[in-house]
Amino acid sequence: MLTIDSLHVAIQSVVALRGLSLSVQGGTMVGLIGRNGAGKTTLLRSVMGHLKPTQGTIRFNGHDLCTLPPHARAGLGIGYMPEDRGLVPELSVEENILLPVWVNPALDQAERLALVYQVLPELLEMRQRRALLLSGGQQKLVALARALAVGTRLLLLDEPFEGVAPALSKRLADVIAGLKGTAVSVLIAQSDLNHSRRLVDTEFVIERGANVQMAAH
Repeated sequence: MLTIDSLHVAIQSVVALRGLSLSVQGGTMVGLIGRNGAGKTTLLRSVMGHLKPTQGTIRFNGHDLCTLPPHARAGLGIGYMPEDRGLVPELSVEENILLPVWVNPALDQAERLALVYQVLPELLEMRQRRALLLSGGQQKLVALARALAVGTRLLLLDEPFEGVAPALSKRLADVIAGLKGTAVSVLIAQSDLNHSRRLVDTEFVIERGANVQMAAH
């Protein structure tokens, strides 16, 4: 489904990825493990088209993502949950969830919202609240919901459990675990696997922008 081969990415002349390769098979969960600064976020941002590789390829379901504009990811069914949540503060919870859906005319808004609220019913009561009024943990839930709304084929989750209370970490892990065995593939980037070791099928370890090892569960 997602194949990254020998990827090199530089950010303002600093090399962040050095020949990284990984793959995510359909319907599987993959962990990308590495310390802060190892290149995890750079990889996800490259897949999303926010950074342009200097070498290597990123292919998704036969598409060369390096040749497509960033907004095309929504149309391919790729959802992204950035580490910093990336919500628009002045928009409501529901508007934030729908942002990527609006650029994909193939998706039914009502249908995608119904799915999100079924998976994360706690968001239903806060759907009209502006994002800036939410706690950090609540914003994480909204960011996950936004990724779920558009991610019909692949979810990219960047440090989904970072900086949230233990109870909310468990809630997030339960929601992600509920995707196992579905048609949605998941790539989870984390500094450790404490919250998701039971979730992932395969781990890729990244250090200084390159592969270290791979372990199948």
